[in-house]
Amino acid sequence: MPEDAVISLLVVDDHPVVRDGLRGMFESAPGFTVLGEAANGVEAVALVAELDPDVVLMDLRMPDGDGVGAIAELTRRGARAKVLVLTTYDTDSDTIPAIEAGATGYLLKDAPREELFAAVRAAAEGRTVLSPAVASRLVSAVRAPANEPLSPREREVLALVARGTSNREIARELFISEATVKTHLTHLYAKLGVNDRAAAVATAYERGILGGRGD
Repeated sequence: MPEDAVISLLVVDDHPVVRDGLRGMFESAPGFTVLGEAANGVEAVALVAELDPDVVLMDLRMPDGDGVGAIAELTRRGARAKVLVLTTYDTDSDTIPAIEAGATGYLLKDAPREELFAAVRAAAEGRTVLSPAVASRLVSAVRAPANEPLSPREREVLALVARGTSNREIARELFISEATVKTHLTHLYAKLGVNDRAAAVATAYERGILGGRGD
């Protein structure tokens, strides 16, 4: 994206005061324009299709359609918009599902104004943006013990890897982004104590994770 390009935004939050504050902050700064607002995930998906913003500022916990569900649906639809989660929550139960669903970045609402502007610019360029607290949580998740069981989605990815399926094909089949496929691979490599696809498949067969059930 050219340096002088104006970045278009969609603000998604169930609190009108928060939406007003974000709209005012971005519209008062050069290089940004707010195309619209949504109060929940369902509205967000519809408005992304209608307005085609560069970046979506997405809250997570909202009635009538949460943020993670909306992110997953936008990923499934192949939306061009990059999603930057902006929330007050940094727990594992919020962070990891949002990243796995396809979010480009994750910031907390107490982030300084300039940090938020920089994060939106980075997200518009497709770069991952994580607050320090969130980054440390993800690192901890990746460094999970090697005997930790694989999640159902990690098993799905591993079964497809065992069939020789590429990351792109896995993403298409599971309706997730290629970046999310790589995240799942990183996690399952750590859990299996391996460094590549071939070793992951071999170890999975040795442990009985693959085989015997038609996968």
